[in-house]
Amino acid sequence: MRSFKQEEAFTGLEAAIVLIAFVVVAAVFSYVMLGAGFFTSQKSQEVVHSSMAQASSSVEIVGNVVGLGNTPDHKSLTNVLFTISTTAGGSAYDVGDVLITYTDKGGQYIVNRSSSVDRKTGKITPDVPGAGNWSVEKILNGNDDTLVQRGEQFLINVSVPKSATAVSGDQFGIELKPAVGATLQLKKYVPTQVDNVTLLFE
Repeated sequence: MRSFKQEEAFTGLEAAIVLIAFVVVAAVFSYVMLGAGFFTSQKSQEVVHSSMAQASSSVEIVGNVVGLGNTPDHKSLTNVLFTISTTAGGSAYDVGDVLITYTDKGGQYIVNRSSSVDRKTGKITPDVPGAGNWSVEKILNGNDDTLVQRGEQFLINVSVPKSATAVSGDQFGIELKPAVGATLQLKKYVPTQVDNVTLLFE
């Protein structure tokens, strides 16, 4: 007599449960992958924006660069004055966090800020710098805080360090290094005849 092995039927309900399980697992996996993708995309955008901020300066020099001199031989500068303003579409620029350096054939010198800054209020007091210092000498079209904002102009006065060696015919440079953003560079030549007030050229 032949015997038959009985097997339980795979019901429609069980098939539905298995199918639902597959769908849930696939949905969770898709959610995780999408989340990782969005996170990566967001990080990439942050890196791009940060890189752009680091690579571009939000200020520029407007108008003439002027040199002052009162040395007996009329061959060296005592001060360099220039005006900065925000670029078109540029963000506010905080001069309170700027590091200024002066460079000539003798080396590079850090120029300290003489204009006092109240860190509580963000106010800056314009003044004329002493030897080897720099200051905000005047603020045009703006208030008295440290931010150079749209439409405002800051007159910067850099007093040439006493140990600087640039004389007539020599090139020198001044760099403004903000906490965030690219360095603003200024390169000029000391003119043959340095008067009390002299326009400087590249």
